[in-house]
Amino acid sequence: LQCLWCYTNNTCIDYPVRSILPPSSLCSLSNARWGVCWINFEALIIAIAVVAGLILVSIAVCCCYCCYCRRRSRSRPDEEEEQLARKREERRLQSLQRKHERKLKHDEIRKKYGLLQDSDNPYSRFENE
Repeated sequence: LQCLWCYTNNTCIDYPVRSILPPSSLCSLSNARWGVCWINFEALIIAIAVVAGLILVSIAVCCCYCCYCRRRSRSRPDEEEEQLARKREERRLQSLQRKHERKLKHDEIRKKYGLLQDSDNPYSRFENE
């Protein structure tokens, strides 16, 4: 594949290894073919550029996506912990409220049957006897 085919003069020239692209003095890029006759240098350069660009864009997208996922996964446990703490606090407050309501209900029952001691006079229960 060291052959450079030139359509302008229909000759096969040894490929100039020192330069990446053949100089225009030998053959113009649009008329130069590399190795086999169907590989146009212009098309080859465009295809390589497109493939390299797609690879770079896909790598950039993957890196950005991974960074976004990491940042999101780091923030998610904090949010979940806060949410769990909020729910825990709500349950604790509801429990305290129910406890207070039970105490009031029990105090009413004790008062109804004369079992509630007044804090002012602890011996008031024995006065009626």
